[in-house]
Amino acid sequence: MATTPALGLQQARRLQLAAQGLLNAPKETATPLALRRCIGRMQLLQIDTIHVVARSPYLVLHSRLGQYPMHWLDQALETGKLFETWAHEACFAPMADLTLHRSYNAQARQHWGLVRGQRCHDEERAHLDKLLTHVRDNGAVKSSDFERKDGRTSAWWGWKDEKLWLEALFAQGELMVARRENFQRVYDLPERVCPALKALDSPEAQAVHTAFIERSVAALGVTQARWINDYFRTKPRLKDADLDELVAQGTLLRVAVQGWDAPGYVHSTNKALFKQALQNKLQATHTTLLSPFDPLIWDRERVKAMFDFDYRLECYTPEAKRQYGYFVLPLLHHGQLIGRLDAKAHRAEGRFEIKALYLEPGLKLDADDLQAVATALRSCAVWHGTPEVRLTRTTPVALRATLQKVLRTLA
Repeated sequence: MATTPALGLQQARRLQLAAQGLLNAPKETATPLALRRCIGRMQLLQIDTIHVVARSPYLVLHSRLGQYPMHWLDQALETGKLFETWAHEACFAPMADLTLHRSYNAQARQHWGLVRGQRCHDEERAHLDKLLTHVRDNGAVKSSDFERKDGRTSAWWGWKDEKLWLEALFAQGELMVARRENFQRVYDLPERVCPALKALDSPEAQAVHTAFIERSVAALGVTQARWINDYFRTKPRLKDADLDELVAQGTLLRVAVQGWDAPGYVHSTNKALFKQALQNKLQATHTTLLSPFDPLIWDRERVKAMFDFDYRLECYTPEAKRQYGYFVLPLLHHGQLIGRLDAKAHRAEGRFEIKALYLEPGLKLDADDLQAVATALRSCAVWHGTPEVRLTRTTPVALRATLQKVLRTLA
């Protein structure tokens, strides 16, 4: 029986970056079609509302597409190319996968948003029915269409009743998100958002489970079995034996990765990339900032194993206990995660503030590295509409002066 050649760790990294669309800078100007294909490659695009820099879904796309107008994502949702769902967390996903997600969310997913929606369904069904009738008779609505009557603020832990009911109906699949206005969800009936939905068959539970396994492996390029379930937040965590059938069918290729104590898996659709990785034909040339919610870094264990990079989002950590900052962006450079920066876009002043930039310990940047990093910082700042880059602090300290000098040449 032939033995599958082993990937070196660097080769495995490049394979994963290629699958994620992060190996090389985009060769062509971004288009709406390229945006949709980018999301299709990732399978999911996580949504988060924090906007000290661009909100996460837009930043994830910038890391892969470069300069593009943010409203293209909004248009893809409004024109039915994408839909919103609970998956890894709240995510955009290709409309072609609608029935997979609706089926899994109805039958198996135990996300807090779905659990709360079910509880609201059980306890306040009369209110949900009344609100559903309102939408049916009057058209799409958003939470802000309803006045708050208790005088409280509208933080997520203190949503007004109508917001809770809208979210419950969304979680139950009785409403969908038709579009967003100023990033607020606009809810409407599923048959108006996706007219073809009634004619679509609901897949069986096992077929959905298998589809999410396959999509996870394809999106990750190469992965261990134990990392697969996190991508779509399915259960249970998989073992190698769970993948034997897909390997026997030829859907998955079981491979060795040097330094791993467990086999890796490559989807058959990535066989060409796998071969290129083995032949060292995948060269990492991209330098960019990543969102904290980028799928490349969703799984802390996976990122540590793949890139030797220990990353934890600290925006939910009390300020006194933060090591790096509120909303820290990993810095990808030529196939490595070389550092992180705490940034804020001051849109009114046109300033992109880098409060702190931290290189990984022991790492030194030569002139070409500095040029690439400065160009990535400048590109991200310009895309934000904040072309003035202000660098406050770096680790190591000496990096600040040299990086500032390069940044000035790009201004």
